[in-house]
Amino acid sequence: MSSARTLATAARVLRQLRHDPRSIALMLLVPCLMLLLLRYVFDGTPETFDNIGASLLGIFPLITMFLVTSIATLRERTSGTLERLLAMPLGKGDLIAGYALAFGLLAIVQSALATGLAVGLLGLDVIGSPWLLLLVALLDALLGTALGLFVSAFAASEFQAVQFMPAVIFPQLLLCGLFIARDQMQPVLEGISNALPMSYAVDGMNEVLRHPDITGDFIRDALVVAGCAVLVLALGAATLRRRTA
Repeated sequence: MSSARTLATAARVLRQLRHDPRSIALMLLVPCLMLLLLRYVFDGTPETFDNIGASLLGIFPLITMFLVTSIATLRERTSGTLERLLAMPLGKGDLIAGYALAFGLLAIVQSALATGLAVGLLGLDVIGSPWLLLLVALLDALLGTALGLFVSAFAASEFQAVQFMPAVIFPQLLLCGLFIARDQMQPVLEGISNALPMSYAVDGMNEVLRHPDITGDFIRDALVVAGCAVLVLALGAATLRRRTA
């Protein structure tokens, strides 16, 4: 891997995204709009928003980054751009790292906007530091980026990339503890949920919600989410192909 090639790839991706306002709006504005909608859905019971708002603050960025990254990467492959890039002295690691860096920078902006909106304007009641909320939201967005890069290798069209969402995201959404505590699930499902990264993302958010200081569980949750993101990025580099078919 070369840092110069990685940075050049990231700069190229950012230049392309600059001319795609719909993707930028999806990444930066949709999570904020969803949190705003959620706040006023529970306008009569603000404690409900406090209970689930922090969890969704991590889930929304993960989902949006997954969608945008998988579709954008697949577009590069189907248009022939990826094949031309890999014909140059550009390693797969450089390419994946460049994409991750570019989308990671956008993830920072996205997470900062969503966290600032939830805590500053919507009144999300957080006992811990809002900076820790921002950290977990950023890690979740990076995990979504990594998952999007990974699944794009197995899709032949943008429609197929979207179809991966029910297979990759929805099971984690149902089992992450958002709807019911994981220890109250059927034991097999609880065991599966313990192996899913979104479960630790939600747990990390809840630790910040309930504890004024950094806890050991929070550190574990953050490390698991970060480790999963790195692992999936490595798998994405290993499975990267020039063509979809």
